[in-house]
Amino acid sequence: MRLERVHSTVLDAHFCLDVPAGFDDSDAETGVHPIARKLFLGTTAVEVFRKAHEWLREQSVCLVDVSWTLLDGEGEPYTLSIYFTFEPDPEDT
Repeated sequence: MRLERVHSTVLDAHFCLDVPAGFDDSDAETGVHPIARKLFLGTTAVEVFRKAHEWLREQSVCLVDVSWTLLDGEGEPYTLSIYFTFEPDPEDT
């Protein structure tokens, strides 16, 4: 089974979640909510936050959490991970 989030009439492959067959999140008690993660890499902290800011400004998502990593010895050592959920469509409410 593949859940797909469609924005307007164009399907964006970046907004798709692969869900195992038989997956059922209908139980309200479990509180299962799909969360996506996006990585931003850069040579400086400023560059990483600029990239994240620009991407978030253009998206209809709700930021849930962030994590910050410095990877010594890498070409782009600064890594910002953002965790987000998709904003609900007004038609769905």
